[in-house]
Amino acid sequence: MLPWNVRRTRLPLLTLRCVGCGAASATTGEGRFRVNANGKLLDVWLLVRCVSCDRTGKLTVHERAPARSVADLQAYENNDCELVARWLLDPLFARRNRFSLDWTDAWRLVTPPEPPDPCWPVKVEVSFADPVPVRPDRLIAQALGISRAEIDRRIKSEISLVRRINTDFSFIVLPAD
Repeated sequence: MLPWNVRRTRLPLLTLRCVGCGAASATTGEGRFRVNANGKLLDVWLLVRCVSCDRTGKLTVHERAPARSVADLQAYENNDCELVARWLLDPLFARRNRFSLDWTDAWRLVTPPEPPDPCWPVKVEVSFADPVPVRPDRLIAQALGISRAEIDRRIKSEISLVRRINTDFSFIVLPAD
């Protein structure tokens, strides 16, 4: 059995329309939060920056929340990188703020070195450290250096290999004819 891991190399870009220039791509940069207090109520935003015009925008994290109910207040004030990633990768947060993630060049596949003489068939288990949406057939073709037509002949899997997924799966590689 060979373990493969899909990991992010950086935070993905956001597909979000800029109100300044109309471009559709933004980034969190280093990841900054803005916290605003109004009496005992807090507003917390994740700041994003347009990659075209460098205009700053805000994504609502908490709106008019009682100060006592905001558990990670110190982390927001310190611009904690893990908290930025947690909010950015949360699908409910993305839906509420009307953006999607562009994972182009933001992930890589980590594979162990291949054994010199593998015993056929070989079972491969793919795990995802982050919810990177990939098509399994493209991932396998890239990693094994085979065509997608050859994948149809040599790969056996219980999942559809042509639909984007971001959950763990496994497959079996059969020997070349």
